[in-house]
Amino acid sequence: MPTESPSRTAPEERLVNLVVALMATEQGLTKDTILSSVTGYREQSSAGASKDALEKMFERDKQTLRGLGIQVETIGDYADPDDLREARYRIPTAEYELPADIEFSPAELAVLNLAGGVWSESSMSADARSGLRKIRALGIDVDAPIIGYSPRISLRETAFRPLQSAIEQGRVVHFSYLKAGEDAARRRRIRPLALVEYEARWHVYGFDLDQGEPRTFLLSRIVSDVEITRTSFDLAERDGAGDRALAGLADLAGRQRALVEITPGTEAALRLQRRAEPADQGFLVPFVDLHILADELASYGPEVRVVEPTPLRDAVIARLERVLALHGGESGGTEASSR
Repeated sequence: MPTESPSRTAPEERLVNLVVALMATEQGLTKDTILSSVTGYREQSSAGASKDALEKMFERDKQTLRGLGIQVETIGDYADPDDLREARYRIPTAEYELPADIEFSPAELAVLNLAGGVWSESSMSADARSGLRKIRALGIDVDAPIIGYSPRISLRETAFRPLQSAIEQGRVVHFSYLKAGEDAARRRRIRPLALVEYEARWHVYGFDLDQGEPRTFLLSRIVSDVEITRTSFDLAERDGAGDRALAGLADLAGRQRALVEITPGTEAALRLQRRAEPADQGFLVPFVDLHILADELASYGPEVRVVEPTPLRDAVIARLERVLALHGGESGGTEASSR
């Protein structure tokens, strides 16, 4: 009688399970322990996936977590730190702990304890708890429950899951993509190589079969279902793809910078100054996509004034004027962003 194949864990659930395991131990976990204990890897191993394939999956997952701002620390041998053959991995919890000088009132503590109790029960899936039990069985100390991380891995783009599956399987995908400034979407055929997060937005990096060169696509601009074809490609193409994608996006942002003036103490100041550089007249904000930055800057209203480039300035003004027209206002309301 044939055995039933294990159910497939969604990529984002595998990431959550990995975070839970890596945060639960101070001493760190070896790669073998992770691949045999964490749901998402363990089931792939049971289904016959090679160790090499699982290790590459783990490397891509580490890269994804780092893109989310979650640092995965590698610990070498104590006697020889450069020897990574038996490296252990962990997520240090120190930077996520509250400062010691923060105090809460009894009422605040009561609310936090109540919320923490509810969240601790819902933030860890049954698979995550099962993984921790397996790690404990190996004699490794773990702390549980681990709370506060699941919301960080927010995959709201519907294209994410099929693209992740296509990357893991090495399959060509088709989708319709609406490029900024164009009225109609165009069909794209790519070999998807990596999913990366940059400036809080997901991108897929791959080889565009029609253009004959690597391209990066913003997931929010994919306007159709992602079709996974039966056409396969060499999985070796994925090696280093995430690094290449992030380097390309960083290079583009470095060449495209907006000069803006920001009102101190506002939401715009809080959000923009985290990634901006001070300039003589205001701040230089690097950006990848002019239209997405225009959407963001327009949302701040009079808190931001665009100095340059002119196309960005015009795009922000156009958005503010559309909002004004919808509310029946006068065109003079755009003065704060256009003067």
